[in-house]
Order: sequence, then structure tokens, then C-alpha cells
Amino acid sequence: MEKLFWKQTTLFAGFAAFFALIILAPKEDALFWNSIALGGLMVFFWLFEALPIYVTALLPFIFGIPLGVIDKAGLASSYGNTTIYLFLGGFILALALEKHDVHKQIAKRIILIVGNSKSRLLLGFILSTSLLSMWISNTATALMMLPMALAITSSMPKKKGKSKFTLFLLLSIAYSASVGGMATIVGSPPNGSMQSILAQNYDIHITFAQWMKIGIPLSFALQFILFGFFYFLLGAERKEKIDIDIEKKKWTISQLKVLFIFLLVVLMWTFKSVIVYYLNIDFEDFGPALLGAMLLFVTPSDKSKMLLEWKDTRNLPWGILVLFGGGLALAKMFESNGVITEVSTMFMSFKTAGIVLILLVVVSIATFGTELMSNTALVAVFIPIIGEFALQSDYSIVQLCVPVTLAASCAFMLPVGTPPNAIVFSSGEVKISDMAKYGFLLNVAAILLIVLFGSFYF
Repeated sequence: MEKLFWKQTTLFAGFAAFFALIILAPKEDALFWNSIALGGLMVFFWLFEALPIYVTALLPFIFGIPLGVIDKAGLASSYGNTTIYLFLGGFILALALEKHDVHKQIAKRIILIVGNSKSRLLLGFILSTSLLSMWISNTATALMMLPMALAITSSMPKKKGKSKFTLFLLLSIAYSASVGGMATIVGSPPNGSMQSILAQNYDIHITFAQWMKIGIPLSFALQFILFGFFYFLLGAERKEKIDIDIEKKKWTISQLKVLFIFLLVVLMWTFKSVIVYYLNIDFEDFGPALLGAMLLFVTPSDKSKMLLEWKDTRNLPWGILVLFGGGLALAKMFESNGVITEVSTMFMSFKTAGIVLILLVVVSIATFGTELMSNTALVAVFIPIIGEFALQSDYSIVQLCVPVTLAASCAFMLPVGTPPNAIVFSSGEVKISDMAKYGFLLNVAAILLIVLFGSFYF
């Protein structure tokens, strides 16, 4: 009841401020203040989740044209952006991997390869969770890995005092699910959101392969830090072994077909420049994703059905696609009505501070900001501002925006920060105090690594 009252109060406060600003704003700057009002309402609702974040993303459809802050073409280009279709294809590929248990085959084999000591099992879970999260949503990855981890920890002999291994194994799933998503554009929604905003606002196009050159080294570096951190804290417990019985099943024909289609898409993404050069066939990144998705609907499985049927798509995270559109509409609205230019002047005092200090400030804001609000929503609001600041101060837009986007995936402190944190917390084996304590240290490590990376990689 209290939660409902809080939501109703937040809704009333948000809309009251929204309409008050529209009515009281100076008429000569109506479009500017209308953009502020609508954008502020979206950010307010995203921050406090008075409405589901996906419903909030539809507000430009409702108020944008009546307020004059965006036209039909702007709405169409935002909610129909090609990156949305890249993610749609990626989601369908991930759906097939999950439906046919390809992800379980991969995860089990990694865990079997690394061994059964506690430190090796920790490494196995970090690697398999990160690898899967590069292609499958971090939520689905955490949901799949958690039961496997609990099965292992429940088989451990009882000992005096609570085992650190249980806590660290569960936290490693939450954290590596987020870290793995940093490696590819489809691994985490903020990556695609930033890609779309840069293409829409600044005509800067980052391809799938170009992102992997940036994302994969940083993702692996964070995995190494994550493992080293928990390995050190395990102490003598790291050498203890656990008897585990993970059944290794043979690959089915359906699994191999799904894996082949998946690898075909990945190869087309990775070697796009080679294909374009030698075959003279040009394509955008969403093309292979949708091609792979289509092949899944026309390729027979080993059960007299196709690998995927349309009814399977009810499990797709459709809301994320709407959230993308809302973020792009917000960015376009702010950009076309002068809001971004005005707000970016607030950062101009940092113009002479040097790239390291600038990155330290913006990456820290993104890292700790994403603990409280959706990482995709944060990128939708923050990236246009950072991009405009870079443009006015002659810094590289990519050098500032990519680190900020990567930092948006580093919510390690709170269960509300990201779904994998909430999923692991729901096990009842993790306290908020533990997640906040270890998550804060990893947040700091991630900030320093991303700043170092952003300063010298570009």
C-alpha cells in the first residue's frame, strides 16, 4: 500500500511540475522550456520508476508533437532506428540459444574444463557468464547461471562460519553478467543507444567490429580484476575442492544448427570489411542480425518444427526496443531545441582540465549514476550532453562518449542498479551491505581502468 501511495505521489508531483513549467515558461523560448519540461519528466520518472521505464519512453509520442518539440519524422527516425533492429535480431538469436540450451552446453563445458577447486570454479563462472553475456541479455545470463551456482554451493559440506566462496560465486555472476555485456554492441543496451545517438546527432558511425576492438580488451581486463579481487579475498579457501557432478550431454542436431547460424552472424559482423572488399556486398550491422533471425524461422529442428516459431517471440524483451526509441527521441528533442548546447556549457569550466580529469569526472558520474537509474536511460540523457561538450571544446566525441557508455554498465553496488544484481540478491545468500561494500571497491577499480583505457587507447 505504501509503495502504491509513493508511486501515485511521484506521478502527481512529476506531472504537476511538468504542466507548471509549460504554463509559466517564457513564450519567446517556449520550445526550449517545453523540451526541458518533457525531458525532465522522463528523467524524473526513469529515476524514481513512478511508471515502468518502458512506458516512460513513450511520453514523446504523447506530448512531443503537441508541444512542438519533435515532429513526425523525428519520432519515426527515433523509434524506427536501425540499431533497434540490430538488437531485435540479436534478441531473436539469443532466444534460440536459450530455447535449445546452447548456452548451457557452453557454460557447462567451461566449468568442466577449469576444474573443481573453489578458485577455478570461480574463474569458470566468471568466464562463462561473461562470454554468454556478450550475446545474451545480462538478465537471461544471470537467471541461467544462478541455479547452477546454487546447486554447487548447496552440495558443499557444512562448515563453521559462512563460506566466503558462496558470496563471491554469486556476486561474480551478477558482476560478470554486466562486464561481459560491455564487449559487444548487442551485449548491453547502452552500447547500442550510444551508437545510435552518435550516428543521429554527429554522423559518427561505430561498426560492430570497431566496438569489439574497444569492448573486448576492457571487458577481459575487468574480468581479470574481478577474479583477482575475489581470489585474493578467498584466502586459504581458494585451494579447497568441491565434488561436482555436472552432466555433460552430447550436442543435438538443433543445437548445432543454432550454433552455426549464430557463428555465421558473428563472423559477418567481425569480418564485414573483408566481405565488403572482396565480395563487393555492402551491409549495415543490423543486416546479419535480421538474416540470422530469419534463418532460425526457416531452418528445421530435430523435432519436426522450425528452430524458432513466432510464438517464441513473446519472450523477447520488447520493452528494451521501446526504451531505445524513447532515448533517441529525447536526444533529438534536446538537440534540436538548444537544450544540449545550453547544458553542455556547464562543463566548459573543465575545458582546460585535461582529458584524464574530464574522463574521471564524467565516468564517475556515469558509474554511480547508473546505480540509481536505468543505464540505457542514463546514456540517453548524458551522451548528447557529453557529445556537445566535446564538440565545443575540441575533444574527441568518441573518446569521451565510449568510456561514459562503458561505465554505465558498471553498477556493482545495489540490487536496484541492474537486473543481475537483483537476481543474485533474490537468492537470499547476499546481503545489501556485502554487495555495497565489494561493489563500491569494484566501481572504483572500473572507473580507474576505464579512465586509463579512455586516455591512452584512442
